[in-house]
Amino acid sequence: MRSDVAGILLAAGEGSRLGRPKALVRIAGQSLADRGVSMLRAGGAAPVVLVTGAASAEPLGALIVHNPGWRSGMGSSLAAGLSALPDTAAAAVIALADQPLVGPEAVRRLIAAYRGGASVAVACYDGRPRNPVLIARAHWPEVIETSVGDTGARAFLRARPELVTPVECGDTGSPDDIDTPEDLARVSRAVESPGTQG
Repeated sequence: MRSDVAGILLAAGEGSRLGRPKALVRIAGQSLADRGVSMLRAGGAAPVVLVTGAASAEPLGALIVHNPGWRSGMGSSLAAGLSALPDTAAAAVIALADQPLVGPEAVRRLIAAYRGGASVAVACYDGRPRNPVLIARAHWPEVIETSVGDTGARAFLRARPELVTPVECGDTGSPDDIDTPEDLARVSRAVESPGTQG
């Protein structure tokens, strides 16, 4: 499948509070890297770039980009992912590996907003902006320039609020992060319960 909207899954962190790299954590028989790539692809993003760092992962259907500067934070991984996308990509949906309850419908809604004229679209849950985020190519240089440390695209989004189209996705899933063993246990229970995935 080819699309002018690509996907980027950020999965480079070492998971210091979790005690192991998040990309390799398994929920319901799938690694978080596999789940995230599948979610982006099911939502219509192609190709999908997986940015690795602390651990290697090779999900089927993903272009693997290793970020040697992963220790500096999420910003360098976002820059690596955007820089690796092919010229055919006019926009990118950026997702985080440690949010496995985000569903493919959120990706579909962001892409639909882009098709409708939005150059930046942010998934919101009960009105609160979270992830994933879609950013058109015209803004990538500014995103890369402002993505330092662990801020990711946040600095760009805060500096350019007039560009942001909020897209409500509260009925499609949840942006809950997996940062601690307690988070992992809670999210694992949610995955195994019916009606929690988009």
